[in-house]
Amino acid sequence: MTIRRALISVYEKAGVVPFARALSRRGVELIASGGTARALRGGGVDVRPVSGVTGSPEILGGRVKTLHPAIHGGILSRRTGADRDELAGLGWDEIDLVVVNLYPFEAAAADPGAPQEAVIEQIDIGGVALLRAAAKAFADVTVVCDPDDYAAVLEEIEARGGTRRETRRRLAVKAFARTSSYDATIHRYLAGEDDRLPDRLLFDMEKGRELRYGENPHQRAALYLRPGIEGPLGGEQLQGKPLSYNNLLDLDAAWRAAAAFERPSVVIVKHLSPCGIASADTVADAFPLALAGDPVSAFGSVVAANHPFDEASARALGDLFVEGIAAPDFTAGARRVLGSRESCRLMRMAGHVEDALELRGVRGGMLVQEQDPGDDADWRVVTEREPTAEERAGLAFAWRAVAHVKSNAILLAQGEAAVGIGGGMPSRLDAVRLAVAKAGERAEGAVMASDAFFPFPDGVEAAAEAGVTAVVQPGGSVRDEAVIEAADRLGLAMCLTGVRHFRH
Repeated sequence: MTIRRALISVYEKAGVVPFARALSRRGVELIASGGTARALRGGGVDVRPVSGVTGSPEILGGRVKTLHPAIHGGILSRRTGADRDELAGLGWDEIDLVVVNLYPFEAAAADPGAPQEAVIEQIDIGGVALLRAAAKAFADVTVVCDPDDYAAVLEEIEARGGTRRETRRRLAVKAFARTSSYDATIHRYLAGEDDRLPDRLLFDMEKGRELRYGENPHQRAALYLRPGIEGPLGGEQLQGKPLSYNNLLDLDAAWRAAAAFERPSVVIVKHLSPCGIASADTVADAFPLALAGDPVSAFGSVVAANHPFDEASARALGDLFVEGIAAPDFTAGARRVLGSRESCRLMRMAGHVEDALELRGVRGGMLVQEQDPGDDADWRVVTEREPTAEERAGLAFAWRAVAHVKSNAILLAQGEAAVGIGGGMPSRLDAVRLAVAKAGERAEGAVMASDAFFPFPDGVEAAAEAGVTAVVQPGGSVRDEAVIEAADRLGLAMCLTGVRHFRH
């Protein structure tokens, strides 16, 4: 499709002058709006102002420039004899190339101090209309919404005198994606926090990278990122092989769990299940405690720490093979030690990424819920025996940790370290038995946390038989009294929180 006439109206002017100059040299007539026309003339490019085409001045301080049938008729003409005769009768011409980028609404909306009036003023109307019109007419019109496409479009024009249909189709898809993303950002800004579960859920994510495959090699997969998020999981990969689909899931789960603690803490995750969680005075001290929770499962796991990973932490890994490590930062000493692990991915989780909503696909739709923020629930002791101070500290740790274990979830702890974890079990009794089996002799004197209530006394009885001394659980079962009676009979201390932490 030969390019004879082009309309250029851009906010971001980087690269537009040489692009327009090259078009002009090929004999393309250039039409430009306000600031774009001034920039092109300043660069020595001859342009015709939009007002010269429409016969109407820009009005309302530049709010209305290109919204005119002389412009949109020139774009939307179907290049038939009837359409061309109609345009000619009105004294208007067809437009073959539309070059537009939009007002920076995203940047304005991201500024927490910007007055709403100023942000609203950055909503582009004419530019979006131009992109949609040109994209609709891609059979005859080339639309360019991204300066990164200038070079390729120009190369094709110079080689062929115009653009190929497939090029125009690809650029139209990109233009519609741009306007869709733009509208989604506006919707999100105006809806604000008052519309956390909107009637219509709009997605605005950009492909960050394609992954080698999904959970299994026969599944295609990609990572998509929200606006403003530049790296995977909001972090930066410092070394190691490319992140896989499973790596990303495991690192996300491990990091969320580690970040839930304030004291230096380490979480070890394998196949989305924590197999070790511990807190201590330093990350280096916490790691062996976490590893001891299940050293067999830890092989091939990922590790997350909520404080910077230093040289001592790196050496604490010993010869354990791990797929990746996530931490707020890595010291030079840690990088030096870990540098020999060429396949180990290091993720620097700098900055804060707030995910207000959790989304999960289901057949034919999607489930959306608020994130589980954890809680500082008002605990109440329901047994005859009060927990000791030591037991209270262990219960507090276990309750925070069990929220990150797949349901049904049971976690046994000694001090600030998980010694046995039973997760993802259909039966809560089986979850207790698994946690006890993992703990072995360390179940003696341990405390236990359950993510949801005990439906029968059997889980508490199994824990007591293994040596558990205190339990924290939400309560809420119709058999709570029977469970509490069993705890009293066995000499356990039991606290109810009134809040559960299912994680399916």
